[in-house]
Amino acid sequence: MTAPVLRSKHRAFEGEVGFYSHASSEIGGEMRFSVFVPPQAAERPVPVLVYLAGLTCTEETFMTKAGALGHAAEFGLMLVAPDTSPRDRRYPGDDASWDFGLGAGFYLDATAAPWRDGYRMHAYVTRELPELIGRHFPARRSAMGIFGHSMGGHGALVAALRNPGLYRSVSAFAPIAAPSQCPWGQKAFGNYLGPDQAAWAEWDATALVEQGARCPELLIDQGEADQFLARELHPHLLEAACKAGGQPLTLRRHAGYDHGYYFISSFIADHIRHHAGTLNRG
Repeated sequence: MTAPVLRSKHRAFEGEVGFYSHASSEIGGEMRFSVFVPPQAAERPVPVLVYLAGLTCTEETFMTKAGALGHAAEFGLMLVAPDTSPRDRRYPGDDASWDFGLGAGFYLDATAAPWRDGYRMHAYVTRELPELIGRHFPARRSAMGIFGHSMGGHGALVAALRNPGLYRSVSAFAPIAAPSQCPWGQKAFGNYLGPDQAAWAEWDATALVEQGARCPELLIDQGEADQFLARELHPHLLEAACKAGGQPLTLRRHAGYDHGYYFISSFIADHIRHHAGTLNRG
């Protein structure tokens, strides 16, 4: 594993935001990520909270737009935000649309050609990136949480459900909660995984809960004025699956809020507090 290369760094809330690149073995090319190291890390290793961004975003989006850094500094949490897809290696048609390919890796491990050669975002997020952070940053890897937005909310839920014990806390903003049943997910899954919809269920949070997968208590916030709510997100399907299966879930619906970072920044403090309550314990 090669050490990350620092591209830029910035002082923030008595801590530091850094933007990095490294050679990824899972992706087979360069990957980029950002890290906020809180001031408490000068004295001791700190818990890690991984954020997965949504369609078209990069490793910079969350750090610059979510308003999370001050809250993470208050609670002593390290924030880690990877890019949303491979970019170093190119594939035919990977930039033909905004909701598939570049900026749209969907945090799964592709099995269909040619995407299976590099689109391994789940393995990258759940295995390679935590190992990299543990080796090169003052991280307490035994205390790791995950959250995300939209496509990244889907990725966070699936990562927690598929990897019991890896994450001690989980949350999401407006996640694609049942990707097998919406156009975004069907397009991505059909290309990355092929036509067998039985294979899609392994990357669908609602289906995983229905199959018996469990994770720590979920906190999900959803705006009721979200332009993608009815067509793409389907939180009610996940809500029903959690209720039927006994998976703890707090789903909060907010009148007037849409899908973007104004919504995220309005409730980011609650999510940081949700994670800190678990990650800072013990």
